[in-house]
Amino acid sequence: MKTPVQTLPPSSDDQFKTQLDKRYNIDRIFQAISWIATFSGIVVLAILIIGILSQGLPTLSFDFLTSPPSRQPERAGVWPAFLGSIFLVLITGAVSFPIGVGSGIFLQEFARENKWAKVIEVNISNLAAVPSIIYGLLGLFVFARLLIGITGGRSILSGGLTLALLILPVIIVATRESLKAVPDSIRQAGLALGATEWQTVRTHVLPQAIPGIMTGTILALSRAIGETAPIIAVGAAAFVPFAPEFSIEGLQEPAFTAMPIQIFNWVSRPQEEFHTIAASAIIILMIVLLAMNATAIFMRNRFQNSR
Repeated sequence: MKTPVQTLPPSSDDQFKTQLDKRYNIDRIFQAISWIATFSGIVVLAILIIGILSQGLPTLSFDFLTSPPSRQPERAGVWPAFLGSIFLVLITGAVSFPIGVGSGIFLQEFARENKWAKVIEVNISNLAAVPSIIYGLLGLFVFARLLIGITGGRSILSGGLTLALLILPVIIVATRESLKAVPDSIRQAGLALGATEWQTVRTHVLPQAIPGIMTGTILALSRAIGETAPIIAVGAAAFVPFAPEFSIEGLQEPAFTAMPIQIFNWVSRPQEEFHTIAASAIIILMIVLLAMNATAIFMRNRFQNSR
């Protein structure tokens, strides 16, 4: 009588090799998909930039930057819209940065863990995803109507405050995430040496989180400078022939415009010449954005090197 042959189970080494090959194949597929996604984005961006530069560079000049808009495309410029966008960004940054960073520090470092803190945290995260036109309607009601004695109504000051309201949740979330990334051992070391909670945050925690805070703030400001719907709701006009003055009275003037609105106005016209100068205006707007990003990167690197 033959004894049945018993087959031994595969060794653990064989099982590991089989799974290893499968995992390597999944890694190669994911790596290929990542490269395709990155390359597709770069190609689309390059096509857009090359198209804008080839169309807008011939009409881009110093006179185009310093001239007011006109119904004749060869005489039209972007000076009022350019200054309007610069003033809007300055007002937005001056209001949103201290309030957003201060709120983020309080919620992350000083607020107690209770249900009210959770409710505020969830609502701030949800506010970051609210459509911008909602903020425009809110700014129209609060800043242009209720606070008309301070803002002058549908003015550039109301537009800047509305954009500050728009990016405030983004700055708060960026501040909190940057503070969360700081190790707790730094806080514990500061408190163990006798420093108060505020001294620990001010001298140890905040310098570590500043690079992340600056990055989040500049991304939020970059979003604000390209927004159109909120400032249209507040009262920005498509054609303003005079530049705003940098004074309290100038910021309260009831007529203002900005670069995105000027570009939209030219692109929507049927004449091809307006499309060409719209491309020139887009180049100026991109230069402003690159300058803002370069400033943020310089400040971030400076804080990192000084730590």
